[in-house]
Amino acid sequence: MNVITKRIPEAQKGVVFMLLAVVFFSGMNASVKMLGHLPAHELIFWRSVISFSISYLIIKRLGLSLPGNNTRWLLVRGIAGTVALFLFFLSLRMMPLATASTIQYLSPIFTVVFATYFNQQKVKPSQWGLFALAFLGVLCIKGFDDRITTEALVTGIASAAVAGLAYNAIIKCKDSDHPVVIMIYFPVLSLPVMGMACLWEFRMPVGTDWIFIGLMGLTAQVAQYCTTIALQSDSAARVAPWNYVGAVLAVINGYVFFNESIGAMAFLGMIIIVLALIWSARLRAAPKDVGK
Repeated sequence: MNVITKRIPEAQKGVVFMLLAVVFFSGMNASVKMLGHLPAHELIFWRSVISFSISYLIIKRLGLSLPGNNTRWLLVRGIAGTVALFLFFLSLRMMPLATASTIQYLSPIFTVVFATYFNQQKVKPSQWGLFALAFLGVLCIKGFDDRITTEALVTGIASAAVAGLAYNAIIKCKDSDHPVVIMIYFPVLSLPVMGMACLWEFRMPVGTDWIFIGLMGLTAQVAQYCTTIALQSDSAARVAPWNYVGAVLAVINGYVFFNESIGAMAFLGMIIIVLALIWSARLRAAPKDVGK
């Protein structure tokens, strides 16, 4: 991964790594879909086991300090990441998958909102319009069920907001800690919590389940690394919109691997997201004081 990092121009690093993160997260989501018969907390547990194992081995090999340096924000990253994922899976039990996923796409917006406060990043008015356009595209693709309860809606929005906080914690640790040290704080805190949940409900994976668990863990690990590099390489307002490529990939994966049809609204949503990202690319050439 360091070889790839050195070959990418500094001005494009944030966007490139966010796109890589989206691709690997897409692979993780496809693996999770194949493991839908296992409890949500168990999937988080296995993902955390793999993430901790890989991160710990890398930390030891590089001779890094496991506690890290910016302990306060590392803890915020770990706690917020765990809470956000827990709330997201909780929202999945309270509303349809498409609706829960749509609400989760508010997280890039929360990331930028928090970045203006915690990381003093500036945002142009046109960039807020970009987020609105991209989210409109997501609504076209995934839809939104207006029959969901207030409790379910609040849970979903809370998940997106806390995820935005976790991403800002990553930015806060930019100059103090190695990306892998930042990453390990998620499994360190999620493992005991999800491990306790597994004591109440656990289903032993069988056969090909182990293959998909491995793919889920590996793709999630690479995706988290790429996300960390992206958020530390450029302003949140510039890289966060590229998260919406995930909605387009979800439609494509559903069509290719799960025989899901693509309706007219989905096509419209994909076009809107592409237009939003073209807009984002043009904003990338804006004056350098933006996002600083």
